[in-house]
Amino acid sequence: MATERYLIVGLGNPGRKYQDTRHNVGFRCVDALAQAHNLSYASRKKSKAKIAEGHIAGKQVLIAKPQTFMNLSGSSVQGLIAFYKIPPEHLLVVFDDLDIPLGTLRIRAKGGTGGHKGMTDIIKRLGTQEFPRIRFGIDRPPDGVDPSNFVLRRFDTAETVLVNKTVERVINAIETWLADTIDTAMNHYNGAAEPDTSSTKPPQTLLLTGDTEPVALNNTNG
Repeated sequence: MATERYLIVGLGNPGRKYQDTRHNVGFRCVDALAQAHNLSYASRKKSKAKIAEGHIAGKQVLIAKPQTFMNLSGSSVQGLIAFYKIPPEHLLVVFDDLDIPLGTLRIRAKGGTGGHKGMTDIIKRLGTQEFPRIRFGIDRPPDGVDPSNFVLRRFDTAETVLVNKTVERVINAIETWLADTIDTAMNHYNGAAEPDTSSTKPPQTLLLTGDTEPVALNNTNG
C-alpha cells in the first residue's frame, strides 16, 4: 500500500517584491516549518510549486509554496492533490486574514473562503471546502488605506516580534495536527498569543529555507 502523504500549503506571492509582506505570511510559516525540520525545497518545481518533502511527527509530508501568484493558487494545489493522490482531509492551507487581529490564529477543519482570493481559487478547483486551514491574522488596514495595498505592506519592528511568536504557534499547531487531530490543534492554538512577559531577549536571526534574506525568529487578499 502506498505511503499516505500530507500536504501543507502556504499561500503567498512569488518574487522578492512580495517577500515578508502581510499577504505572504503563509509562505513565512511553511518556510519556518521546513527549517524547523531540516527540510529543503527541491530545485525543480512540481505543479507550479516549490516543494520540500520529508517526515514530521512520524508522517510523510509535502510542504508547498505555489508560484502562480495568490489568485491562481488552486491550480497548483489541484495538481499536487491529483499527482500524489492526497485526500482533502490530509491537506492543510496556511493563509493571511485581514479580518483577524495580528497574532490571532483561527484553525478550522473546514469552512469557506473568508473572502481570501487564494482560498477561493483552491476551493473552486478542488470542488470541496472540507479540508483543514489556519488563518493568520494580519490586522485591518487603517482608515483610508486600501486593503489591496495594505496586504502588500511589510510588518514594522514591533509587529514583527508578535508575527514571529505566531509563526512558532503555527508550527506547533501543524505538528499537533499531524501527530493527533485538527481538533486538538484547534483546542491548543486557536486565538491570540499569550502576552510576552520577558521581552529583553532579542530575536535570533535565521535564514529561512528558500529565502534570500535573513528573517528574525524568536527561538524559533490577492
